[in-house]
Amino acid sequence: MKSWLFFVFVCAFTVPSLASAAPLKSTLEISGWMPYWRTATSTQDVLPHLDSLTTVHPFGYTLTEEGILFDALVIHDEPWPSFIAAARAKRVRVIPTVMSGNGELLHKLLSNYESRIKLEDDITALVMENNFDGIDIDFEAKLVETKPYFSLFLKGLYQRMGKKWVYCTIESRTPISSRYPNGNAPADAGVYSNDYVAINKYCDRVQLMVYDQGQVDRKLSAAATGPYAPVADPLWAKKVVTLAAQTISKRKLVLGVPTYGYEWAVTPLLEKGYEYDLLWSFNPRYALEFAASHGLVPERNIAGELSFTYSPSMPTSTPMTLGVPTAATAVGPALAERQPFNIMWWSDSISVAQKIGIAKELGIRGVAIFKFDGGEDQRIWDVLK
Repeated sequence: MKSWLFFVFVCAFTVPSLASAAPLKSTLEISGWMPYWRTATSTQDVLPHLDSLTTVHPFGYTLTEEGILFDALVIHDEPWPSFIAAARAKRVRVIPTVMSGNGELLHKLLSNYESRIKLEDDITALVMENNFDGIDIDFEAKLVETKPYFSLFLKGLYQRMGKKWVYCTIESRTPISSRYPNGNAPADAGVYSNDYVAINKYCDRVQLMVYDQGQVDRKLSAAATGPYAPVADPLWAKKVVTLAAQTISKRKLVLGVPTYGYEWAVTPLLEKGYEYDLLWSFNPRYALEFAASHGLVPERNIAGELSFTYSPSMPTSTPMTLGVPTAATAVGPALAERQPFNIMWWSDSISVAQKIGIAKELGIRGVAIFKFDGGEDQRIWDVLK
């Protein structure tokens, strides 16, 4: 996933109640990734809730420069064997992820016939020897010229896997009209590194990474009346899924849902709008603890997520209440004076519930949660029941 190369996540916890999140009864498939860097807390987090899940993705296997699969999970060591046995007893699919975000490496491996075939064989052997239910392919940052070779790779893998599942986790696409609302799209705006037609043909499930939105949807950004740095706005999520559904069967489409957040340094522009500088990613506990220690109040923002703003130069002993401006809240001093400020913005159980509602509304196969590691809003499990 895009996040795996760059994110640093903190501390498992239970989020205090900020709003009620009624459970959404659902026949949707529910999958979720369990990151290798939080093995102990991931397995502890998910184990009591296996009944709520269709698929778990131990996350994962990586690729060396030679194209060799590296087991970052150490999946033959505890707690994985016990966890996998428990998942199988509950008839939950165990489908590990093979991941890479190295576009140059992926092109080198996939454009070469011998290394591509070897990778197909190695992944198939991994699945068969460990009796996994399938494999999840998460190859990101691919070059445009890698597109046909990635399709060939998926075709070969799909043929080898037989009755095993092939999940494909792929980057989301924002409609060009939303990326360039003024009609000034460059000639290559519709050039992509993924062939959705081939992916639809050779993947049993297509999990769209509908997160890390930031400022990609310029149309929504322009319509916002205040700072706007969502992880995944429901309005954007609907656009992404609707666009993908033009090529990929809804029976295969899965909406990826985030459980983390970002902090941005924000600079108001002279006349209108803001400039955003990404600082880091975090689990919700950090934001809530920071807010509580500084007298800040997180608010439900215009994207249905939680956020608050603060002045990075404020003394730690001086509480401030700079809420994100919405129709119902006043603008804090830093925003009113158009001085630089920081904003923390994240997804919680209410946000997840909204995405589940979108999946139901659009009639797609399910949702996939990134990530389960104990650091997400623990009320998510009530939503996923």
